[in-house]
Amino acid sequence: MLEPCPPIEGRRPDRFRPPHCPRAECPGHRPRTRYRCTKVGSFRRKCDPLRKVTRYHCKVGRHTFSRQSFAATYYLKRPELLLPVAAGLVAGSAHRQIARSLGCAPSTVTRLSARLGRSALLLQAEALQELVPSDEPNVFDHFETFVYSQEDRLGIGTLVGRDSWFVYSFDPAPHRRGGRRSARRRAPRRPLPVPQPGSVIRSTRRVLELLKAVSPKGFHLISDDHPAYRSAVLDVPNITHHVYPNPPRGPGSDPAIARERDRQMFAVDLLHKLWRHTQAHHRRESIAFGRRSNAILERAALMVVWRNFVKGVSERRNDPTTPAMRRGVTSRPWSWADVLSRRRFPGRICIPEGWMKIYRRGWITPAVGHNQAHDLKYAF
Repeated sequence: MLEPCPPIEGRRPDRFRPPHCPRAECPGHRPRTRYRCTKVGSFRRKCDPLRKVTRYHCKVGRHTFSRQSFAATYYLKRPELLLPVAAGLVAGSAHRQIARSLGCAPSTVTRLSARLGRSALLLQAEALQELVPSDEPNVFDHFETFVYSQEDRLGIGTLVGRDSWFVYSFDPAPHRRGGRRSARRRAPRRPLPVPQPGSVIRSTRRVLELLKAVSPKGFHLISDDHPAYRSAVLDVPNITHHVYPNPPRGPGSDPAIARERDRQMFAVDLLHKLWRHTQAHHRRESIAFGRRSNAILERAALMVVWRNFVKGVSERRNDPTTPAMRRGVTSRPWSWADVLSRRRFPGRICIPEGWMKIYRRGWITPAVGHNQAHDLKYAF
């Protein structure tokens, strides 16, 4: 069971002992029975001059590091912005609105959003390691949004527990716009690279592979009648697939079929409604479109952590129980201070292969031109 630790910055120097080396290339970074380091002094940060930060010397790699290397606010000049930016990103505020409220530059909010997404991705991967096998049915569907323009679509496959509402995984599926278009729309103003076909099938397969690792004895999957889902399920053993087609609505339709579909798919439909409502870049407005797939996926990871650990299942009934509590991952609701109480390292957590591509910002948006990858040596 995951339990939040006290914030690294708030601990007394004599109550903190480095559990490992923060450098990924050091042998002391890997899990060891005992890690050795010694104190070699301290320093004060310009943003927090009243607090001394202890420095340590690694006996394994023969280099130094500080206690701040284990905090979520490492390398930040304004660490006080991290918590309010995280709360604002899931409260329907855009980057410029958050920047105006906090008195910082919009680019600062953009960089903090990427950092928060990476931290949330590692926390979600850590939570998957704490899950115990369950026979709970899982609901799967893709959340549709725009990237850069209405011509570029991005489907985010979401897997949610039907009863616990716990969000297990998400995975991107970029594709071109479908449906009828006018002659003006069919003639684009710029040359557009065409995504490879079959992205929805590949996205579904990656999600099912992750779920198969969580439930190796088999699981139940609920989805609509998307043809890509049927094709992806054929390659996965020990799976029971229940299909509930999207029925026609309105006069002349059977309301019983629609009610049954809505009842079975309620968990993922509710997640998508919250997603559309609480994240500004998913509004159907061109001024609010996300510009890069990487940024959208990082905010998706933050949304998943907020849904699983922070938000109660019902605010109307004042029920603070979170989906992570229902699934046995945590024992109480978390706050943003609990989520960001410490820094998590990708080399010490088993991360799914598809998520590592999100962490490294490997989903390229060709229409933007410049896509910066996350390949820093120490700020991983």
